[in-house]
Amino acid sequence: MAQPRISAYLPPDIDPTKAPLAFGRRALPKLNEELQSPELLTQQQALMALCDLVHDPEKVYQAIALGFFDNLKTLLVHHDQTVRQKTTEVLSIMALHSIGRQGLIQSGVISALTGLLDDPVDICRKNIHQIFDMMAKLPEGAGGVLRANLIPPLVLKLKTELDEIQELILDTLSNCLHVEVSEALAAGVVTVLKEKLSHPSTATRSKAAWVLLEISSHAEGKIAVCKEGVIPLLVSLLEDAQPEVQVNTTGALMFAAVTPQGERQRMLISAEAIPPLLKLVAEETSKARLNAIKTLTLLAELPEGRQTLLDHRDTFQRCLDDPSEAVQRAAQIAITVIEWKPLCSRDLF
Repeated sequence: MAQPRISAYLPPDIDPTKAPLAFGRRALPKLNEELQSPELLTQQQALMALCDLVHDPEKVYQAIALGFFDNLKTLLVHHDQTVRQKTTEVLSIMALHSIGRQGLIQSGVISALTGLLDDPVDICRKNIHQIFDMMAKLPEGAGGVLRANLIPPLVLKLKTELDEIQELILDTLSNCLHVEVSEALAAGVVTVLKEKLSHPSTATRSKAAWVLLEISSHAEGKIAVCKEGVIPLLVSLLEDAQPEVQVNTTGALMFAAVTPQGERQRMLISAEAIPPLLKLVAEETSKARLNAIKTLTLLAELPEGRQTLLDHRDTFQRCLDDPSEAVQRAAQIAITVIEWKPLCSRDLF
């Protein structure tokens, strides 16, 4: 006759590493209490369970209302590396949601995270840089990063961090430097970025060029880019095999060349930027085609640039049939600038 037996194993849906959740609306308040427990295992299990819950934006909203951020900020300086790792993971998941980013800004978590920039655990540092990246995508988040005086240490970390973390730092800088550039320039960001333009990683080269684009959109940034001798390196990257590198490089050159005096345009011409730019314009599938046309239009504003480009009008004429209306308009403007002739005194009468 069969005998009933109780298995010694836990049911398959029970994870011993996570805290058991209370029913319904009591779940999050119970976890918040467990985060404050003196028992290390209880804190770890609560954080593991919380990592799953905060994928739901409604749970994030409830967690913010319950004051989770105060307890999470305390756990950021915990002696146990697992607690720090899971705490930063919870915050990085919350930062994926709009309500989470707003809560992070208002609760002052950005400043609290700065203490983990030198954390010995790689994943902790990666998590905090993911948070900075997500926060900087919002204007108020970028402002929060700037107010926390994070730009100088982020520039410094570009020299020493793991490659994957460097990419996150470059993303953060690109958004923050769109707002304000002086702190980064004082920290020597252009010199660091100049080195990154030769990095073996495509993503790093591309992102470094993008940060230089943001820097070159500021008047003081243009000066620094030219003084540091970045222009010749950017010109060499126009022939990079990776399309995304070409796009960002042409964008950086275009912004650097936007000056009323024509000094930067002459630097591009001296660096022999015209031939590789024309090559990009001629390639119908080039993602950098639009930026290349606009950059050449700027160079055509100088007599020497216009003289060189007069022999290549057919290259721009072919762009008038491009499927992109933006490329068509840019090509038409370029042709107009290249064919412009100064009025002689006799033409005035």
